[in-house]
Amino acid sequence: MKLTHWWPTALNPISNVAFLRPIDGGMKLAMLFQLAIAASAFSLHAIAAARPNIVLIYVDDLGFGDVSCNGAKAISTPNVDRLAARGLRFTDGHCTSATCTPSRYGMLTGEYPWRKKGTGVLPGDAGLIIEPGRATLASILQQSGYRTGVIGKWHLGLGDGTLNWNGKIAPGPLEIGFDECFLIPATGDRVPCVYVENHHVFGLDPNDPIQVDYKNPVGTEPTGREHPELLKMKLTHGHDFTIVNGISRIGYMSGGKSARWVDEDMADVITHRAVDFMERNQAQPFFLYFAYHDIHVPRVPHARFAGKSGMGPRGDAILEMDWCTGQVLDALERLQLTEKTLVIFTSDNGPVLDDGYVDDAVEKLGSHQPSGPYKGGKYSLYEGGTRVPFLVSWPGRIRAGESSALVCQIDFLASLGALTGTDLSQIKTAGDSQNVLPALLGESQIGRQELVEQGGGNQLALRSGNWKFLPAFAPKNAPAKARPLELFDLNQDPGETTNLASQYPERVNEMRQRLEQIQKNP
Repeated sequence: MKLTHWWPTALNPISNVAFLRPIDGGMKLAMLFQLAIAASAFSLHAIAAARPNIVLIYVDDLGFGDVSCNGAKAISTPNVDRLAARGLRFTDGHCTSATCTPSRYGMLTGEYPWRKKGTGVLPGDAGLIIEPGRATLASILQQSGYRTGVIGKWHLGLGDGTLNWNGKIAPGPLEIGFDECFLIPATGDRVPCVYVENHHVFGLDPNDPIQVDYKNPVGTEPTGREHPELLKMKLTHGHDFTIVNGISRIGYMSGGKSARWVDEDMADVITHRAVDFMERNQAQPFFLYFAYHDIHVPRVPHARFAGKSGMGPRGDAILEMDWCTGQVLDALERLQLTEKTLVIFTSDNGPVLDDGYVDDAVEKLGSHQPSGPYKGGKYSLYEGGTRVPFLVSWPGRIRAGESSALVCQIDFLASLGALTGTDLSQIKTAGDSQNVLPALLGESQIGRQELVEQGGGNQLALRSGNWKFLPAFAPKNAPAKARPLELFDLNQDPGETTNLASQYPERVNEMRQRLEQIQKNP
């Protein structure tokens, strides 16, 4: 008589339960497997009891190939490499979207951003797009006893859409699970060019109130459109409104001069704040979401890095980004927290060169390949849009190495919730988040079985294992951007050069139907 046993093929969303499929084998194999499951469960309970600190480093516009641990030769990132050398480097790690706001939304909420209207790239005066009371990565960790903080770029909106920058700024991070924040409200190329600490603009003089408008001019300050001669960084497109620190931005702003940031000092300011957060909270478990501004435009690195890369401001900003990473790692070592801290390093989307300013990003690129071997970058539906640097380190717990598991930032909520022993069974708004904790810890090479990738706008593609399906795209107002239906085998063709749709019509139909099903069923 042949015995049938069961083997795990994928982890269920939110829960830590495996879907099973039958295999043939003897009773001995079954017993061994049951023991392995029990040992794994014991291991996860032990991890939850340990409650490591969690530091999530979120870089802006950093491509898969922009770091030397992923093969970059023209530029060196020794501190990122240092993190990779003592942790797990994922070769198939993804953000949810090829642009910043939706990626950040998906990462914090565990919901695909295309499911919710209004999660596209936000203007600097947008209201908060994560409703207070909703479960977020921060709120579940806060409820588990973590001190939670976000420092750096936010770009998820603040207030209710009618924000007065001179008064209390709410709702914001403090209303969705963070205990404290120090923010770049949107992006460095958008007004207002000030920091927000908790509920107020940092350093604001009440006698010099801020005005912000994204449609009509405010105040009398010069704009880049009317006075290009005043700019220290010229434009290629857009970014021609109010000039702040010699750089014209998106949107109009007046007032708040004492509170305005200096672009060259931004990395130093937010890194100092991040280190301070860890120092103040070293006696308790903490979660630090440290969102860099680098290497987003305008790329204006500190004088310590300017001209050092040989690749222009973009390359110099990569060096500055690496320095920030080193400061975090040095602080953890100094505080003797390295082995008590899970560090995740990743990016919000793929790379972009010319993104509105003249900074030699194209001219001085040389042989460097920001997306590595992958096609596309920021705004793109191809792999270079969402396949980004993805490192996970926890010395003494995670064995250093490389993983080909398919993982996504949208799974941080379920996975880190499981890591900290949080009961996620009642969370109904994070159904797209899957518990891939064994993959993140290097205990399994199996991550997600499928993933919906989002390009610019609401263009969607489906990953199913190594297969990738892209529906046809034919915008009426931009026929040059039309794209035929495409199917790629990423195992054989990681650069997405050979369209196999005509050779595998059944697979195309299967993946089309599956993508439609996912879209209809949260």
